[in-house]
Amino acid sequence: MNLDEYQIKVTATAIYPEDQAIQYLTLGLVSEAGEVAGKLKKIIRDRNGVIGVYEKSVIADELGDVLWYIACLAVELNITMSTIAENNISKLQDRKSRGVIGGSGDTR
Repeated sequence: MNLDEYQIKVTATAIYPEDQAIQYLTLGLVSEAGEVAGKLKKIIRDRNGVIGVYEKSVIADELGDVLWYIACLAVELNITMSTIAENNISKLQDRKSRGVIGGSGDTR
């Protein structure tokens, strides 16, 4: 499945208040990203940073939730996932070619 197909399919499971869609989805995205970070934190604490098969599966599930929120937010903003991915790759390739991929700031 490609990103745009995924984006279309997630709309069937998207239930949230339309009048606050952007806010709701942004908060959900941050919340799910925090869950990814929390899983990794516990792996550092409890498993000395070793990520096993089970841990990969749990993290993959959380990353799927992050992807769901990104896809729904993109729908609300009328942006395709492929456009987001293509623009991001172009930006990163440009930064790499100019030797600023490791710097900081949005406009580098």
